[in-house]
Formats: sequence, structure tokens, C-alpha cells
Amino acid sequence: MSFTKKNEPTEVRPNGQNETEGIHLIIIGAGLAGLAAALSTKLANPNHKVTILETVRELQEVGAGLQLTPNGTRLLSAWGLSSILAPLAAVPSSLSVHRYDGTKLLAHEPLLQEKMSALYGHPFWDVHRVDLQREMVRKCLSLGVKLELGCRVVDVDFASATVTLQDFKTKISGDVVLLADGLWSTIRPQFLGRPSPAILTGDLAYRITLRADELTGPDAPELKEWIKNPTVHFWLGPKAHCVGYSVCAGDVYNLVFLCPDDLPLSVTKEAGNLAEMRQKFKNWDPLLNKFLRQVKGVHKWKLMWLDALPQWANESGTFFMAGDCCHPMLPYLAQGANSSLEDGAVLGHLLGKVRGRREQLPKVAEMYQRLRMERGRAIQLETFRQRDDSHWEDGPEQEKRDELMVSMLGKELKGKFPSRWTCPEIQPFLYGYDAYAVAEEAYLEDPF
Repeated sequence: MSFTKKNEPTEVRPNGQNETEGIHLIIIGAGLAGLAAALSTKLANPNHKVTILETVRELQEVGAGLQLTPNGTRLLSAWGLSSILAPLAAVPSSLSVHRYDGTKLLAHEPLLQEKMSALYGHPFWDVHRVDLQREMVRKCLSLGVKLELGCRVVDVDFASATVTLQDFKTKISGDVVLLADGLWSTIRPQFLGRPSPAILTGDLAYRITLRADELTGPDAPELKEWIKNPTVHFWLGPKAHCVGYSVCAGDVYNLVFLCPDDLPLSVTKEAGNLAEMRQKFKNWDPLLNKFLRQVKGVHKWKLMWLDALPQWANESGTFFMAGDCCHPMLPYLAQGANSSLEDGAVLGHLLGKVRGRREQLPKVAEMYQRLRMERGRAIQLETFRQRDDSHWEDGPEQEKRDELMVSMLGKELKGKFPSRWTCPEIQPFLYGYDAYAVAEEAYLEDPF
């Protein structure tokens, strides 16, 4: 991906406030939430001007796999990205949950795509973050979104929707500012008027990507076959679990091991020791150990989150937050990316209703927060419950969980189920959410 900064942005004045001219939305951050908001806003109202300010000088090809569930792929379809991303996605045929040592199958959904289509009308895809971000950027640019790289925002005047860049001289003014700069945002504390540090979860992640064409040795044919036929697998173990799935149309395997955090308090990421990692998981599924023997390097990432924030927007509707900067999530339900897409879709749809009048923005702020904050908090808390159900040490609770799961193999699931990926109560709440329908319904009930 090679989108590089060419020119310093010039100062931009707010648009005239009338019925025919659009408003100017300034987005801080070119991650998934920011790009989703840009896409949704321009598609909802082409008259609106959208400027994205991103700190890095080049959008580099870094990242790992993402699981896009139907609440996310539904939005890709609405944005005209489904046909573009389909050749880049891996489409898993099944989803399975195993005991960590590979000795027992605990849950299995053999017809994953058929079920997703029947229940939600959209697929379950595994994609590489780079592929998704690249195509979202291209779509934004095609719609006239202005992307400015190498622009670090150091201050925001929340009332006037004016941002100040790192030289402390360049100011850009608009009608609305969206903060979408992630967990480590420096603007969030300014808005809240207090420190807002990330909170330890007690977990860390080993994130691994392996290219099928780079695998070597006697295990390579078996592992390549596994990667080329996409499926989703979870392994549940004592205080830890693992998830594995193919991305990049079955050319790359994404493995994530989640386990207790042993990094120093001051360290959020560091290079992992391969021998240490292999030792930690030596008693896990032999298949996983075959993959681990292929790993040439790995990093350890401390998993962090934020407790509930009191607001995601100001009352005047000139400032909003979306994505990880206001509701970072543990990765245990794969909803961080999907929720960021939802945030952007809802906000963009509501901003599209604004017809050049700032007096409509307070209603957008009230509606956006009402639609998004409760859902974001609910998903955050559900990820912790999934962690608890995934990390039982061998003993009575683990045996009770396994007995329940095995008793349902091959049967229609009913009631609460320890794996929320197929739970008949939690799955519809997550996957059945239609961000555009929710936003439109709220607007029709109380138009502004």
C-alpha cells in the first residue's frame, strides 16, 4: 500500500451553512473506524467534505488477520466493497472448538457459510487487515475524501471543530471532528478533561502469520493443505486459548495465542522468545506445535482496554469518538474491527442527514451515543465472559463446560452456550445487527 504524503494541508474554513452545501467532517486517524465514517458520510451525502488526518507518512503493509462477521460484511456490501474484497478473503467452511491438547472436539459448526447466509444474509470472512484498509482507502479517495498523511493532531478546539497540527501553527477548521486514533489517543484525555490511560486486562497475545508458500520440512504438505482449505479453529486451555484461520484467499495462516500477561508493566509490545513460546504450548495440539516449529519470529502484545467512558461526543455535536479510542475490546469475539465499522456506518449515515445546518448536530450527537454506547459496552463485557469460559483450568468448571459442549455436538444449540461464536443467544445479537437499519429507524422516529 503506497499512499504517501505530498503536500502540507492548508487551513480550511467551515462551509457556509445552508441547505445545498455540505458540512466538513475532519477525521483524526485512518484506521477502520475513521475510514468507515468517511465512506459512510460521503455515500450518504456527497455534498459533505471529508478530510482524514493520519499521523504516519505512509500507510504501510502491516497488520494481521481479522474475522469479519455478518454485521461487518453487511457493511462492505453497502459500500460496494464485497466484490473487490471477495478474491482477497478466506471463506471458512466450518468453525470448530477443541480441547487445548487436541484430544477432544467440543463444538463444531460444519455448514458455517450456509448458516450465516440463512440467518443473516451475509458471509463470515477472514481477511488480512492490510487488504481491508487498502480497499477502504481506495474507495474513500474515489469518493473525493481527502487523505492527509504525516499530520499529527496535537490539539482540538472541540467547540469550533478546529484541530492543530504538530507544528502548532497549522490549524484546520471544519464543522465536525471525529476522533478515531485508537487506544493510545492523546486527544481523548483532552476531551474528557482527565487522564484516560489504557487498563491492563492481564492477558497478552502472540500474533503469528505464516505464508503457505514459505513452509518447509516434512510437515509442510499437511500444513499447506490445512491453510488452503479455510476453516476456523479454537483451542481452549488452562488460562489460555488459541485461534487459527486462513486469510489472503488461503495463502496465509493467522494464529493468535492468548495467555497470561508476563510483560513488564511499562512494556506494551516486545519481540517474543521463540523457545519460550514453544515451551508454553508444548503440551497443546500436535498440529499447533507443527505450526509453531515454522515460526521464525513473533511479538508479544499486551492486551489493554478502557472502562466505559461517560460520553462519545460533545453536546453541540461538533466532536465525536469512534472505534478503539472509546471502546477497545478484547479480541475474544472478533468484534473490535466489526464494531469500528458499525460506528462509522451509523455516524456517517446520521451526518448524511445534516443539510448544512450546525443546529442539527446536537441531535446527531444524542442519537449516535444512544445507538452505539450501550452496544459497545455490552460487547466489551461479553468478551470478558468469553475469556472466562475459554480459560478454565482443568477441574470441575472445565469438565462441566466440556460436558455441556460435547452433549450438544450435532444438535441444534439452545440457550446459553460457552462458545459465543455459535451461541443461539449471543450470536444473533452480534451478527444480526444492521447498522444502517438501526440508524435509519432512529432517524425516522425522530427526524432532525
